Amino acid sequence: MGMTMTQKILAKHAGLESVVAGQLIEADLDLVLGNDITSPVAIKEMSKMNTEGVFDKNKIALVPDHFVPNKDIKSAEHCKCVREFAIKNQITNYFEVGKMGIEHALLPEQGLTVAGDVIIGADSHTCTYGALGAFSTGVGSTDMAAGMATGKAWFKVPSAIKFNIVGKPSKWVSGKDVILHIIGKIGVDGALYKSMEFVGEGIKNLTMDDRFTIANMAIEAGAKNGIFPVDDLTVSYMKEHSKRSYTVYEADADAEYEEEYTIDLGTLKPTVSFPHLPENTRTFDEIKEKIKIDQVVIGSCTNGRIDDLRCAAEILKNRSVAENIRLIVIPATQKIYLQAMEEGLLKIFIEAGGVVSTPTCGPCLGGYMGVLAENERCVSTTNRNFVGRMGHTSSEIYLASPAVAAASAIRGYLASPYDL
Repeated sequence: MGMTMTQKILAKHAGLESVVAGQLIEADLDLVLGNDITSPVAIKEMSKMNTEGVFDKNKIALVPDHFVPNKDIKSAEHCKCVREFAIKNQITNYFEVGKMGIEHALLPEQGLTVAGDVIIGADSHTCTYGALGAFSTGVGSTDMAAGMATGKAWFKVPSAIKFNIVGKPSKWVSGKDVILHIIGKIGVDGALYKSMEFVGEGIKNLTMDDRFTIANMAIEAGAKNGIFPVDDLTVSYMKEHSKRSYTVYEADADAEYEEEYTIDLGTLKPTVSFPHLPENTRTFDEIKEKIKIDQVVIGSCTNGRIDDLRCAAEILKNRSVAENIRLIVIPATQKIYLQAMEEGLLKIFIEAGGVVSTPTCGPCLGGYMGVLAENERCVSTTNRNFVGRMGHTSSEIYLASPAVAAASAIRGYLASPYDL
């Protein structure tokens, strides 16, 4: 019986010739990730273990990013806990203010994630690194503690769903529209504990930033992970950002998939997830009412990369944000922030009437830098629109691409970039 990409990676890291879906394995880890919310819990749990230090100071990444720079005393104490642990254990990959970034944009940029890796992170969107042909998945803080101590983790080998990507997307259609379309098609539990494996000739028409976005939101379909094959673009990205060696795994011709879908990029349209689930998707020809909004957020681990900012700036250039609309732009890392500044993108955002924040998760989880009040509506490039996700339980979040977000900021209501 053949194996999928994910199964081959897990088999290798478990020291096995082959694995099958449903099999329980213990696998070696290439990287363990934590942030300022989840790491303190893991550090506390690790202190209970009969272990001396971490398994490898170079294979742990600690990235305070959710409430950084600290928004209050509690967040400051959390970061202090992580900082002291990093210093005590001489953690090589510790990133805070000045070197900071949103973890899932920062780690690939720093070259810490490459093809063939097994990565766990105490954050659900750790599945992002599947864009590089790695197996990466979110875990709880207790599993993170065990991973930091032993360098190993238990997994149940996932079954897989194949998504055959064909065609070429139209202008203003991006990776965000692709994954929202897929989630709308299969539902928030459509890939529950499965591997979403993306293949097909259309992948060449997706940028690396598109792929990161798609893999990032695999969890919103319930998936254990999302993964892309390694092509020339992937190799080029890894060579630019990393000095680590990598391993390319390809699915066997007779690999088993529970389901298969074909996604024609050429037929996709700008897509929006309406409150209060990512699966509640509509295209603009299905939206009949004018939905007035109060705020637009462009950023997050999903859509705070340079391609996202360039797209938004192209729409916002020489235009103004509508009256009484708050536009908040958050570059995902310091490097992206600097690049956006050098390209003049930040000037465009500010001249249009927006504000630019230092890299942070901030408003995505209702943290700060854009919390919503009662009955407010926000068009956001983030990844979740659950009840109360960005603030008051009566507020509403409309998930969209940077193009739709920028167009909506100009109009003052949910708008398509084609309508400007």
